[in-house]
Amino acid sequence: MELTNQLRALVKKSSLELTDLQIDQLVGYVKLLDKWNKAYNLTSVRDPRDMLVKHILDSLMNGPHLKGNNFIDVGTGPGLPGIPLAIMYPERNFVLLDSLGKRITFLRQVIFELKLDNVTPVLSRVEKYQPDIPFDGVLSRAFASLVDMVTWCKHLVDNNGRFYALKGIYPEDELNALPAGIELVASVIIEVPELTGQRHLIELKKTD
Repeated sequence: MELTNQLRALVKKSSLELTDLQIDQLVGYVKLLDKWNKAYNLTSVRDPRDMLVKHILDSLMNGPHLKGNNFIDVGTGPGLPGIPLAIMYPERNFVLLDSLGKRITFLRQVIFELKLDNVTPVLSRVEKYQPDIPFDGVLSRAFASLVDMVTWCKHLVDNNGRFYALKGIYPEDELNALPAGIELVASVIIEVPELTGQRHLIELKKTD
């Protein structure tokens, strides 16, 4: 109950609107993450209360800036930002990609226990994964530099798709190093309740 109340208080400090079911699912996810973390070492954040800010809200606050319905979360780790976003947007589809089997095993359990039907976990290296159709967006949180992200993931989107990188401080050097054929669409300062430190969402696209 304490985690539920704390999450409700955090959401009230934001512009987000979540249903009771979504709150329950997000808390359920944090509890699973905490339980599995002891054996699987899925995240360096150990306290479930910290997870609410550093993982859940930090992921959710990017949601309003995403365009489209089909997304891939590359290097998803324990499902961040993919799982919180999939809970917030049940009408959107999320492929969660990671190259470590224990993370995919954990994600399958999360999907089963929380009854998420819009999430597909995939065990693969990103450069080897071939989608049937291009994604609307590629999500990356603490996965790689912007150059590595667009280089490894360029086959996942067409010119209509977007790369969304969740970053801390504004990555000026990384943006200056972007290869030809990639341009900055937007940089949004993300305000996360009770989180110290900067957060930016960097949106990139391919150019002809």
